[in-house]
Amino acid sequence: MTLLGQFALWAAFAIGLWCVLLSFSGRWEGRPDLSATVVRSVYAICGCLLVASVSLWQGLISHDFNMEYVWAYTSRNLPSSYTFSAFWAGQKGSLLFWAVVLSLFASAAQLLTARRYAHLMPYVAGVTSAVITFFVSVMIFAADPFERLGFTPADGRGLNPQLQNVGMVIHPPMLYLGYISLTIPFAFAVAALLSRRLDTGWIHAIRKWTLVSWLFLSVGITLGMWWAYVELGWGGYWAWDPVENASLLPWLTMTAFLHSVMIQEKRGMLKRWNFALVIGTFLLSIFGTFITRSGVIASVHSFTQSNVGYFFLAFLTVAAILAFTLLYTRWPLLKADVELESVLSREAAFLFNNLLLVGIAFSVLWGTLFPILSELVRGTKITVGVPFFNRVNVPLGLLLLGLTGIGPLIAWRKASPANLKRQFIVPVSAGLLTLGGLLAAGVRDFHATVALALAGFVAGTIVQEFSRGVRARRRMHGESLPFAFAHLVARNRRRYGGYIVHLGVLIYFVAFAGMAFKREREATLKPGESVEMSSPFGHSYRFTHVGISQYEALNRIVSAATLEVARDGRPLGLMTSEKRQHVDSFNRPTFEPSTEVGIRSSLQEDLYIVYAGSVNGTEEAVYRFNINPLVWWVWFGGFVLAAGGILTMWPGGGATIAAPRRVQAGYEVRLVGAGKE
Repeated sequence: MTLLGQFALWAAFAIGLWCVLLSFSGRWEGRPDLSATVVRSVYAICGCLLVASVSLWQGLISHDFNMEYVWAYTSRNLPSSYTFSAFWAGQKGSLLFWAVVLSLFASAAQLLTARRYAHLMPYVAGVTSAVITFFVSVMIFAADPFERLGFTPADGRGLNPQLQNVGMVIHPPMLYLGYISLTIPFAFAVAALLSRRLDTGWIHAIRKWTLVSWLFLSVGITLGMWWAYVELGWGGYWAWDPVENASLLPWLTMTAFLHSVMIQEKRGMLKRWNFALVIGTFLLSIFGTFITRSGVIASVHSFTQSNVGYFFLAFLTVAAILAFTLLYTRWPLLKADVELESVLSREAAFLFNNLLLVGIAFSVLWGTLFPILSELVRGTKITVGVPFFNRVNVPLGLLLLGLTGIGPLIAWRKASPANLKRQFIVPVSAGLLTLGGLLAAGVRDFHATVALALAGFVAGTIVQEFSRGVRARRRMHGESLPFAFAHLVARNRRRYGGYIVHLGVLIYFVAFAGMAFKREREATLKPGESVEMSSPFGHSYRFTHVGISQYEALNRIVSAATLEVARDGRPLGLMTSEKRQHVDSFNRPTFEPSTEVGIRSSLQEDLYIVYAGSVNGTEEAVYRFNINPLVWWVWFGGFVLAAGGILTMWPGGGATIAAPRRVQAGYEVRLVGAGKE
């Protein structure tokens, strides 16, 4: 199977090179047979990579420890679900996973794209094949997943304990799917630039793909936050880690693109901006892969240092030069059809929204790269900490939250004073009422207060937009409230799905604000001893140490520390935190001991307990206690965000443009009756 896998990689590499050369040579133009051949080569590459993937999975499932990758990431006592996920747990396997999924996406793009975009598809095939060929070349020349050992070990080293979590079965594929699918919008953008078809056609062709990419990135980032929260034991879910930042960067620029593309569709503006955003988003996805795989920045999420990083740095540099040079040559052809008429317009609100998103992305990129740049310039790696990211991005994030509520309220082209008054009175009142309630409740943290007050304003905007639409349907069709709501959303999924996405963002900000009031305490307790803590919501918790027990389970030896928990004098039950020593099938330790956090979650707050160890082997235990407010709402906000994204991209439910067109000048409409205008 290893020989078959290696042969499949070489075949994919050869076909990919041929496809790239034929596609960019342009010889297929006017030659339907050659054009079809270019497209069919994408399917051939996909077939080869599927064979390679099956070969690697076969080695994992059969415990072929003569394969270096199988030995490094599995063992005989590893649960089957983690044996399956070991495919993407290591550097080499994840490269193959990336390549095969991209080949599937590239094939789907060829199959599902409407025939009216046939003039773009050979170029799309060339771009996607070029990216796939690069990943295959990395595997062939630097990170062969089918590498053999000189002998066959009796057992494998096993999977890192931090990866033996259900979140790591789902989180990496989701994030990879988001990264990988970004290649498709990039390919269409390059195809439009190469073919000089610079109308809105390429945007319509990639709308679903951009939403799919954004949705996968959103889900992947949220699952990553959940994994860090439950597995790493530091008491939070976001630490501005370099790899966390690398996943956030393309999400920010893709979100900006999804907003600005509406302006190009409606008004023929921001054409250059949209091409730059798509190109930049793709390059940021490659940058994130470089950060993860190069080892230049230390992170709990990254792979070990290897020569693979040089391949990605070279590819990133070449791709950036070629893509932006191509954009520069088409720059004069991308002039806006109309100019911005007023600062008080929806176009301006979207533009400010995009500037904030790009500004946040730049600050995150700068903070992530600063250790590398400082080492190059001064010879010393200076790490940028959490305070820098919070100091810069919290104010920008609050402005972004405010614009989330402002944008839907302002009219296109130019808003009148009467329109502004009518639109803003309810949302502003909701924000002021929220602010008054917070001050009356004694909330004094500045950033949290502003965030929650702005959340009230945005909630007022969303409720107003839905209520107006529902009332209009009830007047026109006489529908009941539930039917009017359902039909309103179904008939315009893009608009109201977007509002649901905004609701998810709003919930995120409310949950983030809650962490400003977290409580922390460390204690060393003997059996029967207790410690008390008060929560931001006024509850009093009492934690009583019961004892420490040891047992064996699956592939680990567990030391479990147990506590009795009471809230306001009433017992809540037992909570347990564990220290785990993972072992192989011969009961030999494989990794450093890991920690399993004890969590009791409610709508208000989480009790978060970490057993740090025992004192001199006795039952006296060292604990770290956290009370984290509103964490449940982070995960619920992710669910709402994903639901809105799925609704927005669901087929039907709104007017679609049948063919590319240029934006036309508007008409002035006058009603004439009884001889009077």
